Amino acid sequence: MNFRPLQDRVLIRGVEQENRTAGGILIPDTAKERPTEGEVIAVGPGARSADGRIHALDVKVGDRVLFGKWSGTEIKVDGQDVVIMKEADIMGVIVRDAASTRKAA
Repeated sequence: MNFRPLQDRVLIRGVEQENRTAGGILIPDTAKERPTEGEVIAVGPGARSADGRIHALDVKVGDRVLFGKWSGTEIKVDGQDVVIMKEADIMGVIVRDAASTRKAA
């Protein structure tokens, strides 16, 4: 990736949503909403305080995050559609524990 966010900005790749409803109805691409869940692919060094110190971000590359539907700015980097936003626009990190990531036998 040829892009490095500045300050407290984060670069996020949206995660594709299901293309079927719970009832099995297919959702066409034109009716899909903008994703609100994504994977962090790049982070800036952090926000600078009034005294000049840099405060590291709480999110890191690889985190799965939730963000507002209209948060950030959509851009295209290396042919990929991504969203760049400030860390404050991220609502939270999705934590998957080992038990939920294992497949049932």
